[in-house]
Amino acid sequence: MTKEFEARTEAEAIQMAVDQLHIDRSSFDVEVIRSEKKGFFHKGSVTIRVQVKDIELEEDDPSSESVEDMSDRMVPGQILEPESEDEEKILEFLTTLLRKMGYEANVTINFRRDRKIGINVESDNSSIIIGRKGKNLDAIQLIVNVFAGNLDADYKIIIDSENYRMRHEEMIIRSAFKAAESVRRTGRSKLLEPMNPFERRLVHTALNDFDGVETKSEGEGLYKQVRIIQIK
Repeated sequence: MTKEFEARTEAEAIQMAVDQLHIDRSSFDVEVIRSEKKGFFHKGSVTIRVQVKDIELEEDDPSSESVEDMSDRMVPGQILEPESEDEEKILEFLTTLLRKMGYEANVTINFRRDRKIGINVESDNSSIIIGRKGKNLDAIQLIVNVFAGNLDADYKIIIDSENYRMRHEEMIIRSAFKAAESVRRTGRSKLLEPMNPFERRLVHTALNDFDGVETKSEGEGLYKQVRIIQIK
């Protein structure tokens, strides 16, 4: 997620980002996009663009941990009351974040397991909050996890809306099986669309016991592609 801040100096703009986003300076990169020098009729200003850092996860390492887990599912209709001041702060932060984005929403705790908390977002603008392929939802979840991590480093927050995550996972697995059937039938490998680490692990796990094919990741960066290959 990117956001711009303007102040008299770069240091003041950075502090403004820290205060408004509730994250540490080490959690984002800064790019100065405009700098106006002080003049007779102008006090001068600096505009920066803040980019919240992504966390790279290696999907082929079974010990690596994602914010999401395949066993974590939203329970339809379940609403749990906040059990601590931290949980209340997290809900308030998410509500405020969505409001500043221009969307009113009702956010509630749907499940908790130790320090892992599932939050459901209900809004008339859910489709926009989710975004194309869930990218808006992922960005919101990242920001909330940075905030929650400042309260307790062990917190893991999962944010969902309209049960999007389960539906998306099911679609990925169906597509992977369909592609694997084609590879086994034709002998030609297939390269799936770019996916984040969690999505790639879904494919690797789903096809692990699929006879006649194997999978491997290709590419650089956070969004890599999974290639399905026939085993000779």
